[in-house]
Amino acid sequence: MKQSKWTPAMAKPENRGPQQADTRFKPGQSGNPSGRPKGARHRTTVAIEALLEGEGEALTRKAIELAKAGDMQALRLCMDRLAPPRRDSPVAFDLPEMKTVSDAVLAMGALVRAVAEGDLTPTEASELTRMVQAFAKIIETAEFEERIRKLEEATHK
Repeated sequence: MKQSKWTPAMAKPENRGPQQADTRFKPGQSGNPSGRPKGARHRTTVAIEALLEGEGEALTRKAIELAKAGDMQALRLCMDRLAPPRRDSPVAFDLPEMKTVSDAVLAMGALVRAVAEGDLTPTEASELTRMVQAFAKIIETAEFEERIRKLEEATHK
C-alpha cells in the first residue's frame, strides 16, 4: 500500500483558494438564523420516552418500594417529587398602597426600614424593590398616556 506524503501546507485552508471562501460564515452571521424549530425535541429525549412509554406507573411503584425498603436514593427521588424544594417563600410585609409614582418613594422607604429592622432580608427586599419599580413604571406610563390624551383633546378643540 502506497502512502502519500503529508506536508503542513496541506492542512492550511488558505491553500484551497476560492473553493472554501464562500463556505465560511460571515462575522455576526449564524449558520442557522432561524434556530431550532419551536417544539422540536432532541432525539435522545424522544428515544427515552419511547422506551419508557407505558412503564411510568410500574417504575413509580418500584421507586416507592425501594424507598420503603431503605434505599436512600429512591427515597430522595420520591421526596423530591412529592415535596420539591421551594424557590422562595411568602413574605409577610405591609407595603404601602401605591396609586401614584410618588407613592413608590414611600414604598421604597418602607422596604429600607424593614431591612434595617430585620423584618426582611436584603434578598427579599431586592425582589420587592423590583416589583415596586415595575408597578411605578406602569403607573408612570398610564399617567403619561392620560396627559397625552388630554393634550391631544385640547389641540383638537
